[in-house]
Amino acid sequence: MKRRDFFKKAGAATAGVAAAATTLAAPAIAQGNITWRMVTTWPKNFPGLGVGAQRLADRITAASGGRLSVQVFAAGEMVPGLQALDAVIDGSAEMSHGAAYYWQNKSQGLSFYTGVPYGMTNRELAAWVRHMGGQEIWDDIYDQFGVQGFLSGDTGTQAGGWFRNELTGVADVQGLRFRTPGLGGQVWEKLGASVTNLAAGDIFAALQNGTLDAAEFVGPYNDLALGFYQIAKNYYFPSFIEPGLATELVVDKAKYQELPQDLQELVKFVCQAEYDEVASDFAANDPRALQTLVNDHGVTVRQFPDEILEAGAVAAKEVLTNIRDNGDELTKRVAESYVEAFKIVRQKTDGTDSLFLRAREQYFTLD
Repeated sequence: MKRRDFFKKAGAATAGVAAAATTLAAPAIAQGNITWRMVTTWPKNFPGLGVGAQRLADRITAASGGRLSVQVFAAGEMVPGLQALDAVIDGSAEMSHGAAYYWQNKSQGLSFYTGVPYGMTNRELAAWVRHMGGQEIWDDIYDQFGVQGFLSGDTGTQAGGWFRNELTGVADVQGLRFRTPGLGGQVWEKLGASVTNLAAGDIFAALQNGTLDAAEFVGPYNDLALGFYQIAKNYYFPSFIEPGLATELVVDKAKYQELPQDLQELVKFVCQAEYDEVASDFAANDPRALQTLVNDHGVTVRQFPDEILEAGAVAAKEVLTNIRDNGDELTKRVAESYVEAFKIVRQKTDGTDSLFLRAREQYFTLD
């Protein structure tokens, strides 16, 4: 999909912010039915993430038989993308769909629920959140703001980003103006980059006008739609800062607890289903989109030099250690819980999964 075609489809919704506002009355409750508003950080119809948010809303509506209907507002339709969580906190919406590390200014502990440099893969993250105490600490963080968070999707290991020029070592990172969020942004800052965060729909223009030298968002499936290949041709793999990025659904906690118990459970388990569904969507479509980028758009796929990977690992350890030792009480609890769980779950990943993948790559092919 060409970038202009993608945003042309999205534009019909985003252009009419004033018109959309007329639909933003308080949630409708009629004959026992409830309508909630979900604001997202994604452009409308955005592959994987925006589509996943809409599918999640549709599944809640369908599975509840319309008892809980969810209306989706893409980034810019109701509030700017990076104000989605605030809309739930201030009561303008009942739900938001985004990524927890976008809100690290509220608590650095939230970044652990999206992606940690050199940290957990998507399966490992789900294990920590669901079975090793991660959800409980997440609840404590969000309790401060009157909201509740659920894992709602996962992209798998992401791409490392788009760069105008080839990277030969750490020296090439000095002063690089780079769009990348979360704890990973702090790692790149330690390597010498000048880091900023932008919503998906704002990145292309910043690359085009020279405000940015490089940018990473997710991976081929999203990046093809966003058109980054038109500006930068060097596409680096893999991301060492986002090994298994998760999205979140956030709900107004008081209103969530007022729901009948079956609807509370329905929201929870639809989120779990979407976590896996989104990961499958990316697994199927990232490789196909990458083929298009290479074959049709002349993109060069590269791997980060070992010097950058090693320096990134050192910086990641410094960032995580500093958070664990110097953060506020809740952030320390998140970091300590994450690290202890990571020590356990990586035993299978490093000791079983990676050995199998190495053997498969070396010895097995199918024509």
